[in-house]
Amino acid sequence: MKTQNYLTVFINGDPFNCQKSMSLLDILYYLNIDIYSVIVEYNYVVIDKRHLQNLYMNHNDSVEVISIVGGG
Repeated sequence: MKTQNYLTVFINGDPFNCQKSMSLLDILYYLNIDIYSVIVEYNYVVIDKRHLQNLYMNHNDSVEVISIVGGG
């Protein structure tokens, strides 16, 4: 039986296919997301940016990327 090397996760509610070997940081970089201007929520938990490179997705996981907007 052949194992799949990809999985589907949901980013801001939209399905996204990625390689199993990609960390959450890899995915955010792939999507050209500036990690210093967003808050990242993984399965409803806010993730410290220091842990993004060590966090690997499971099938159907949920990621929310929340933009920080300044103004006055």
